Parts: sequence; C-alpha cells; structure tokens
Amino acid sequence: MKKNSQIIQALAIILSATIFLAGCGSTTMIQSRPDNAKVYLNGEYMGNTPYAYRDTKIVSSTTIVTLEKEGYQPFNTSFSRDEELDVGALIGGIFLLVPFLWIMKYKPFRTYEMKPEFGYDEKQNSETLIEVIEEK
Repeated sequence: MKKNSQIIQALAIILSATIFLAGCGSTTMIQSRPDNAKVYLNGEYMGNTPYAYRDTKIVSSTTIVTLEKEGYQPFNTSFSRDEELDVGALIGGIFLLVPFLWIMKYKPFRTYEMKPEFGYDEKQNSETLIEVIEEK
C-alpha cells in the first residue's frame, strides 16, 4: 500500500511539472510581406521571415522587432506577452501558483506589411523600360 502512494505522489509531481513547463513557453510566427525579410529581435539577427519565435519570458515582457529587406523601408515594432490567455499556465497556476507569471501568451501569427523605399519602384521600372528599349 505504501508503494502505491509513492507511485501516486511521483505521478502527481510529474504531471504538475509537465503542466508547469508546458505553460512557460509561447510561440508566434513572424511573417512579412514581402517574404524573406531579415528579422532582428532586440537588435540581434535571428533569421528571415517567416520566422517562428519562442520564449519563456513572463507576462508583459516586450520584444522589439525590426524587419529589413533591400528596396523596403526598415519596419520597427514590438509585441508583448499579454495577447492571449494560456490555459495550461492557468491550470498550473491553480496548483502551483508560480505559473501565473506565464498565464498570457503571444498571438500565434503576426504579419507585417513593409513599404517600398521612396523611388525604389521607379528605379526598377526605369531599368525594365531601358531593357525593353534595348531589345527593340
């Protein structure tokens, strides 16, 4: 009988730890129009869009985003971990209290529209026009 209670205690601890750890992380997919823009998070280059960002920061933590692509104006924004309720962290918080620090999560997707640099489209159009004239 004592062995059964130890097994139940161990399973309860494992279940609590699983809920706690599952509630800590949050992921968001950073997308841009056009695709393949360089992604900088808090000033550090992370890769190109689309980019899956995951962290274990606490509620209301802010991440600064900069997107860069040749021919487009740099795009600067930020997002905070306070966009949606994380049910796993809520359940873990009821049992362990600590997961309330991770009770909110990011939206699953965010898409940013980049604007062309002033005159970039005209430059491309004029180069295309020159090529067409030279072919004739």
